Amino acid sequence: MAPRLDFSDWWSKDRRKGTPVVVTMENPNYSVVEINGPDAAFRPVEKSRGKNAKQVTWVLLLKAHRAVGCVAWLATVLWALLGAIKKRLIFRQGVSMASEKLGKGKVLFIVIKMFLITALAILAFEVVAYFKGWHYFRNPSLHIPRTSDIEGLLHMVYVVWLTFRADYIAPTIQALSTFCVVLFLIQSVDRMVLSLGCLWIKYKKIKPRINGDPFKSDDVERSGYEYPMVLVQIPMCNEREVYEQSISAVCQIDWPKDRLLIQVLDDSNDESIQWLIKGEVAKWSQKGVNIIYRHRFIRTGYKAGNLKSAMSCDYVKDYEFVAIFDADFQPNPDFLKTTVPHFKDNLQLGLVQARWAFVNKDENLLTRLQNINLCFHFEVEQQVNGVFLNFFGFNGTAGVWRIKALEESGGWLERTTVEDMDIAVRAHLNGWKFIFLNDVKVLCEVPESYEAYRKQQHRWHSGPMQLFRLCLPAIITSKIAMWKKANLILLFFLLRKLILPFYSFTLFCIILPLTMFVPEAELPVWVICYVPVFMSFLNILPSPKSFPFIVPYLLFENTMSVTKFNAMVSGLFQLGSSYEWVVTKKAGRSSESDLLAVAERESKTINQPQVYRGASESELSELNQLKELKEATPAPKKKVNKIYRKELTLAFLLLTAALRSLLAAQGVHFYFLLFQGVTFLLVGLDLIGEQMS
Repeated sequence: MAPRLDFSDWWSKDRRKGTPVVVTMENPNYSVVEINGPDAAFRPVEKSRGKNAKQVTWVLLLKAHRAVGCVAWLATVLWALLGAIKKRLIFRQGVSMASEKLGKGKVLFIVIKMFLITALAILAFEVVAYFKGWHYFRNPSLHIPRTSDIEGLLHMVYVVWLTFRADYIAPTIQALSTFCVVLFLIQSVDRMVLSLGCLWIKYKKIKPRINGDPFKSDDVERSGYEYPMVLVQIPMCNEREVYEQSISAVCQIDWPKDRLLIQVLDDSNDESIQWLIKGEVAKWSQKGVNIIYRHRFIRTGYKAGNLKSAMSCDYVKDYEFVAIFDADFQPNPDFLKTTVPHFKDNLQLGLVQARWAFVNKDENLLTRLQNINLCFHFEVEQQVNGVFLNFFGFNGTAGVWRIKALEESGGWLERTTVEDMDIAVRAHLNGWKFIFLNDVKVLCEVPESYEAYRKQQHRWHSGPMQLFRLCLPAIITSKIAMWKKANLILLFFLLRKLILPFYSFTLFCIILPLTMFVPEAELPVWVICYVPVFMSFLNILPSPKSFPFIVPYLLFENTMSVTKFNAMVSGLFQLGSSYEWVVTKKAGRSSESDLLAVAERESKTINQPQVYRGASESELSELNQLKELKEATPAPKKKVNKIYRKELTLAFLLLTAALRSLLAAQGVHFYFLLFQGVTFLLVGLDLIGEQMS
C-alpha cells in the first residue's frame, strides 16, 4: 500500500515562500521530490495584474444595474409625488382643506403668502436680469452703473431696486438674521450641555436607587410588610380604541388589593363609549379588583377639571400617593413596586416620573421622527434635570405623586391646557423635589397621522407660554434660590419654550429664502448646514437606530416650526386657540407580548361560560347589552387627507428661493432649500404620515 501524503498540516502553517522542502517516503519505489516553491497554480495573483475583458464587462454591468435601479427608484418616488400633487392639490380627491381656526393662523398664512408673492415677483425680475446680462451682485461690493450705462426703463428700475435693496432691505435682514443666529447658538450650547450631562450620568452610572426592602415593617412587634395606600387614576374622553387595554393593564398591577383603588375618570360625551367603559369596569370589579367608574355631568376644565373633581372625593384622604395614566398607557405589573419605594425616607420627594416607550414607533416615518424627539426629551432633558436639579416638567401621565405635595401646591387648576406643567412648577416653587426613572418604562402610543400630531404640538407649545404669563409673578416673589428662579425663567420657559420655535421658524423658513433675493445678507454655510446637522446628531444619540433618518429629521423639525411658532404666539398673547383642547387620536396599538397574552387568555376561556358572581339580574342585563354594543361597533371611517395651506405656501416659497440660488450657483443653499421645500410639500399634502412599506 502506498504511503498517505497528507499536506494539510504543512499547508496550514505560515511558512516563507520559496523555502526548499524535502519529502522522504518509506517505500523505495518512490523517489525524492524537491519543491523549490509553490506551484504556479497556488501562487497569489498580483494586485497589479489587470483583469480580463470578461471580468471588466461584468463589473460594468453590475454598476450599470445599480445605477439604473437607483434612477428607477427616484423616478418612481417623483412620479408618486407628482401623482399625489395632481390628485390632492388639483383635483382635490379624498382631501379636505384644514381649518384655520387655530387663533391667528389666518394672519400667519396671509403673511407667508405675501412673502411668496414678493419672492415670485423678484424671481421673475432676476430671471429677466440674468438673461440680459445684468449681474451686478456677483461680488460682495455693489457696482452701480453710471447714467450713460442705463439701457432703457427696465434697466433703470433694476438699478433702483439694487440700490434700495443694498441700503434698506439688506441691513434689516442682516440684523434680524444675526439676532436669530445668536439665539440659535445659545440654544445649541444648551443642548450640548444637556448631552454632556447625560454622558456623565452614564459614565458614573448615576440613577435613583432603592435601599433595602422598602415594604418591610420597621415595627418589631408587627411582622410582615406594609404597603402604602395608592390611588390610581385613568382620565379618558371618548377613548374607544384604547380604554380596554389601559384598564386591563392597570388592573393587573401587582399591589395588595386592599391598598389599591382604581378610578376610571370618564369624560366621554358619547353614550355608547360610556357603556363600553362601564362594562369593562364591571368586568374587572367582578374579578375582585377595587375599581370604580366616575362620570362628570358638567365637563369643565378638560383633563384638569376631571382630575380635580376626582381628588375632591371623601375617600381620597385615606390614600398617600396617586398614580396617573392616560387612556393609551399600559403600565407593567411591577410599576408601583419600582416607583413608590423611592418615597420612603425622602419626605421632600413629591413626584416620581417614569419614561414612555412606544408600541408604534416604527409604524411610519412620522412616528419614527417623533420617537427621536421624545427619546432625547426623556433620556437627556428630563434625566439630566432630574439628577442635577431635582426638577422637570411633569409629563401628565406615567407618574406617581405624593398627594400632600399636590394639596400644598394648590391642586389641579383649569387655567391652562398644560395642567401637568402647571402643577410641576407650583410644586417646585413650594420646595418639592422630583425623580425621573429612565429604566422604568410605560408603553403608550405616538400620533400616527400628521393632523393628530399637529394638534398635539399646538397644545404642547401654546400652553407653556400661557402658563409663563400666569406664573412669572409667582416665580419672582417665591422663596426659592435665585439660581432656581433663573433656571425656570431663562432656561425652562424662555430658551426651550419661546426662543426655540421663534428662531427655527424665522431663520430657516423666512430669512433663509429671503437672503437668496438679497445676497448682501446671505447666511454662511455653517449656519444652514454644519451646526444643524451636528445638533441633529446629538438629538439622535439616545435612539441610535434612527441614524438613517437624520436628514429627514432635520428637515421635518424645520417644517414643524411653523405650527410651533403659531402655537407659541397664541399662548404668549392669549389668543383664542391657546385655550383649545383636542384629544389626541389613538389607534389602539398593543405590543407583541400584550397580543400574545390576550390570545392566551381568550384560548383558555373560549369554551368556558363566563360567570359573574354576585351580579344581579339588572347588572347581567347591562352586561349583555354592553356585549351587543361591542359587537355593533361601527367600522372605522376611511381616512380623509388634509391640505395645509401654510405649509404648502412655504413649500413654494422655499422652492422659489431654490431656483434663485440655482441662478446664483450656490450649491449648498440650493440643495438645502430644495429638500426643505419638498419636505414642506409632503407635509402640506398630508403625505408625511402615510404607511411605510
